[in-house]
Amino acid sequence: MKAYIFPGQGAQFTGMGLDLYENSPLAQEYFERANDILGFSITDIMFEGTAEQLKETKVTQPAIFLHSVILAKVLGDSFQPEMVAGHSLGELSALVANDVLSFEDGLKLVSKRALAMQKACESKPSTMAAVLGLEDHIVEETCKEIAGVVVAANYNCPGQLVISGEISAVEKACEVLTKKGARRALLLPVGGAFHSPMMEPAREELAAAIEATEFRNPTCPVYQNVTASAVVNPDEIKKNLMIQLTAPVRWTQSIQAMIADGGTEFIEVGPGKVLQGLMRKIDRSVAATGASISE
Repeated sequence: MKAYIFPGQGAQFTGMGLDLYENSPLAQEYFERANDILGFSITDIMFEGTAEQLKETKVTQPAIFLHSVILAKVLGDSFQPEMVAGHSLGELSALVANDVLSFEDGLKLVSKRALAMQKACESKPSTMAAVLGLEDHIVEETCKEIAGVVVAANYNCPGQLVISGEISAVEKACEVLTKKGARRALLLPVGGAFHSPMMEPAREELAAAIEATEFRNPTCPVYQNVTASAVVNPDEIKKNLMIQLTAPVRWTQSIQAMIADGGTEFIEVGPGKVLQGLMRKIDRSVAATGASISE
């Protein structure tokens, strides 16, 4: 079975999407519509902006979403998903590509998500850290032992778990985890504690926008971050998306579930190759490639 996977924040690069714009009138049309919906020229920043400009959350998230979704649209008939999943922000790309959300509604939710997360980050300083080389249960148990807010946030692949929370609690957890044998436990250059209780104000804001948006039946099952299992009911998809900002991204478990359910060919749709790299660490026996307009 063919599985399409969509990347999240961190996959951006200067010049992203320019090849799509230059080679496809359909892509041009979608990019121009995006500029109108957002009320600023995101294409200028994507195609010619600096890495610093692209790192702004209000730009990063819509930029990655647009690159992913427009690429899926340009693939046309060759885009035939039998299952989809997206990493964090990528879940919204997956929902648009899977016909659950319209392009306009998806982009508006992404923009709202980015601004709400930015606001939550600014209201209370927080951070994330990558922990390498330990089993998940050791990291989870350690987080529970630390005073303050620190939780497992991103289960990226076996031996790579990102923790998230208050700066002092995350720093203390890194110290303890290093003593427990972590190969590395290092703070990440992010704006705040995504996928942790620190995102509750953003979750509330986004949940209201999700509630007011129409969700349709998907063309194939979507494996959501919160459940790491196949979901086809629009109400359930909506409910899971509402709690995604404060819940962990169960990426390892999602990919394992997709493989168990018959996924044999995984295609990353969007900028970069981050998810292809994680695929090799989750299950090297399964093929993982990147989508391109030459398909």
